[in-house]
Amino acid sequence: MILKTKIESLSIDSIRKDFPILSTMVYDKPLVYFDNGATSQKPKQVIEAIEKYYFTQNANVHRGAHYLSQQATEAFENARIKIQHFIKAKDNTSIIFTKGTTDSINLVAQSWGRKNLNPGDEVLISGMEHHSNIVPWQLICEERGALLKIIPVLNDGSIDLEAFKNSWSSKTKMLAINHISNTLGTINPIKEMIAYAHSKNALVLIDGAQAVPHLDVDVSDLDCDFYAFSGHKMFAPTGIGILYAKTEILDSMPPYQGGGEMIKEVRFESSTYADLPYKFEAGTPNIEGAIGLGAAIDYLNSFDRKELLAYENELLNYATHQLEQIDGIQFYGQSKNKASVISFLIEGIHPYDIGTLLDKMGIAVRTGHHCTQPLMDRFCIPGTVRASFTFYNTKEEIDLFISALNRAVKILKK
Repeated sequence: MILKTKIESLSIDSIRKDFPILSTMVYDKPLVYFDNGATSQKPKQVIEAIEKYYFTQNANVHRGAHYLSQQATEAFENARIKIQHFIKAKDNTSIIFTKGTTDSINLVAQSWGRKNLNPGDEVLISGMEHHSNIVPWQLICEERGALLKIIPVLNDGSIDLEAFKNSWSSKTKMLAINHISNTLGTINPIKEMIAYAHSKNALVLIDGAQAVPHLDVDVSDLDCDFYAFSGHKMFAPTGIGILYAKTEILDSMPPYQGGGEMIKEVRFESSTYADLPYKFEAGTPNIEGAIGLGAAIDYLNSFDRKELLAYENELLNYATHQLEQIDGIQFYGQSKNKASVISFLIEGIHPYDIGTLLDKMGIAVRTGHHCTQPLMDRFCIPGTVRASFTFYNTKEEIDLFISALNRAVKILKK
């Protein structure tokens, strides 16, 4: 059966066939995978690209004159160019391969922060940040004697923009904020926030881990100074991520790690460092991960991204309407501009209990604090149940989810 969708040019049935894991059975039930905010599944095109690398190209990059090394290097650097075009960066030397969003943020905090933060300076983040955009700034602020300031979150899960504008001082040097909240689904007005930060002579880092899989991100139009994201949330392998940064800023930053690849010359007395982007890519990189990320970008580029987003919004609205019918449900994250993420609690039931029963019925959701403990404290809750959708999900799956959830609630309220 071809699954129905209002996005007529999309065949969701055909798309689902690209993702082998979606045919998995869980406890004799068909898998319904609604944990895309944690990690996405991988299409066969990505899996095959990794397989091709190991079957026909496996060698270290940049270091050999032999055929395999040249092939591996070409595939690796082609992936960098694909990423440059995908996020509309002006120069491929502004694309740094990292282990993921967390690694990218740590690179900026340790390299830029150690050089530029002084006692009394301020770093501004929001109350909805993932731990990976909190802890690195705590560490460097403690080391440098700087102050970490927090922009509050309103009851609907949106940023308090009035408080944001009142948070600035002449000492504020960095704004670090997510593009989309992994817990609430809130899409922050980052373009306006970036412009405001620049008017105050501060730099801006955007955590784009949740945005790149869904939105058409244009770093040049946003004019952000740093943009970080992970491959595994956008249909690519784990262990690969990207830090985009303006080249003039990267040029001014010291290396984050030392070793092979990031050097020009090494003497016991001193060393000189490689040009961008290699100055920040010490050691043998995750070659298969970069190639897989390039293949994921090719896969995403085979679709009209606006149509994918429209379909995901359709799923979000459909699921929200169905969930609203459940007695005692409380939603967290109801801003007007949000991505396909729903966080909720059912009165009197712990989220872990719901998640456990849903799992036994083949439904994969995320339960807990979602690495946003300060946000949970803000709402005075232990955690939530989070369902996060992407374009290979269906309304039929949502119906299965709602049926399973109603059954779980009935069991747990006995």
